[in-house]
Amino acid sequence: MSATIPTTEPSSFRAGDLLAWTKSLSDYPANAGWALVYTLINSATKITINASASGADFAVSVPAATTAGYTAGDYQWMARVTKAAEIYTVGSGTITILQNLAASTTLIRTHARTMLDAIEAAFAGKASSTQLEMSINGRSIRSFSPKEMIEWRRYYQAEVAKEGHADTIARTGINPRRIGVRFKSA
Repeated sequence: MSATIPTTEPSSFRAGDLLAWTKSLSDYPANAGWALVYTLINSATKITINASASGADFAVSVPAATTAGYTAGDYQWMARVTKAAEIYTVGSGTITILQNLAASTTLIRTHARTMLDAIEAAFAGKASSTQLEMSINGRSIRSFSPKEMIEWRRYYQAEVAKEGHADTIARTGINPRRIGVRFKSA
């Protein structure tokens, strides 16, 4: 049984997995000589993906062995078609490359989670010297007053909660902060 190949760019994928979709561009058909190239970029990495012609459509397929080398993170993407000297942008958006858990030896934690854990450890009196030296706005956690620690703790708790909500929406498509109500007429 083979999987259905999506017809739109994904919002996320996991490094180490096959990445595939098809793209139909009626104004720029592949069988008329147009080429489609995707560029994914963030502050540290640039990835180029060339689509191949599949009749009038474009097929994007990146083997798992190739995506295994991709760095996890959020990327901006842009899709451009070219034919001779003509170049047109036909799409853009954001995509998240998820960590390749099969190849990882440790879990990558977000900045907010790392800082919240350090602050919580400091409150409990169990912070490592590394955690106490972590800095926020150029000051180490060790130098914060109790009031400042409470303020930063609240800030990072809210950031971690936002990340959790975003993860829930990404996994389920359901916003946990939205409550639906239906009324029936009598």
